[in-house]
Amino acid sequence: MTDTSSLLLQAERQCQRHGVRFTPIRRRVLEMIAAASGGLKAYELLDRLAAEHAAARPPTVYRALEFLIDQGLVHRIESLNAFVACPCPEHAHGFQLLICRECGRVEELHLDDVNAQLDRRARDLGFRVDRQTIELLGRCEACLLTTASA
Repeated sequence: MTDTSSLLLQAERQCQRHGVRFTPIRRRVLEMIAAASGGLKAYELLDRLAAEHAAARPPTVYRALEFLIDQGLVHRIESLNAFVACPCPEHAHGFQLLICRECGRVEELHLDDVNAQLDRRARDLGFRVDRQTIELLGRCEACLLTTASA
């Protein structure tokens, strides 16, 4: 797992390369998401941001999230309606998420062969994939060990 300061530095560099602004609000939202042990929901982010910035409103958070997703810095966990920091935003291909149902931990995988097979099959069927979300729900090793020892 990438530490928050490294992730923020990487995000700054990526935004500079893409010629987009990494505003203080965008940075803070990414920092909050990166510091969380699992995914954060938009309203959890809003509550945390509002504690620091009285003017923070839902559009503030949603615009920041949209930007961070567009830049590949954050992923939306569809099944939880939550957001998680991408540990390797330079990886431009699809990804898979392992999500622990007990502790909420999220790990990102990059199985490019899986993505290629799905893209190829979709093309064979005349389908163009705009976005791919693969989420694997289960229990992480730590939770499995805790359950086994109980």
